[in-house]
Amino acid sequence: MVDSRRRELSDLDINTIRQLYSAHKVEWTSHVSKRLLQRGISSSEVEASINTGAIIENYPDDYPYPSCLLMGKSKENRVLHIVCAINNDTLWIITAYEPNMIEWEADFKTRKEQSQ
Repeated sequence: MVDSRRRELSDLDINTIRQLYSAHKVEWTSHVSKRLLQRGISSSEVEASINTGAIIENYPDDYPYPSCLLMGKSKENRVLHIVCAINNDTLWIITAYEPNMIEWEADFKTRKEQSQ
């Protein structure tokens, strides 16, 4: 039996993420707060990225909650990656960053293959 307080990975969809964010059922980790400041990313850019974004990777084995990576754009057309998780009907924003061309293809959705 699945713990009813913990959402299944299948529930980690972009619409649920958007609904929780717009309902202000969101927690920002101390990690993301530091990183946003260091990287010059505003919370409004995170919000716009969630509203325009799509899930590009799922991390079902993340601890303490399954999480996902979404890619979206700010109102200024800045591409951002947001890592977030859901637990107990709360959206957790874990980190946010601008993807770089070293690790990502030009679409910023596809990781480049690692060279050996």
